[in-house]
Amino acid sequence: MNRFVLSAQLVERGAVRYTPAGLPAIDCRLQHSSTVTEDGQPRQVSLEIKALAIGGLSRPLAALALGSTGLFGGFLGTARNGRGMLFHLTELTPVASDTEPTPDSPPAA
Repeated sequence: MNRFVLSAQLVERGAVRYTPAGLPAIDCRLQHSSTVTEDGQPRQVSLEIKALAIGGLSRPLAALALGSTGLFGGFLGTARNGRGMLFHLTELTPVASDTEPTPDSPPAA
């Protein structure tokens, strides 16, 4: 199974483009920071990941303000050039700035 859910902040968003099939697509970059427990010890995690929304999800992603936090769901694949990882977004739940998203609550499409 290839399922990935991440609470992250939208830090970069490209312009809407269209796939050869005519579907809208938006490239973006997401940033995540948290403290997790690994082998009983707290660990600081900070990462930035490239992401892509195709089709119907491109509209809510385009409406999400830069710097906003959301709960993003989807799957991992390789980037178009075959180098690195790309988070293919299939779900997005915007999160109010005063609430912390929980991975237990699934994102809405």
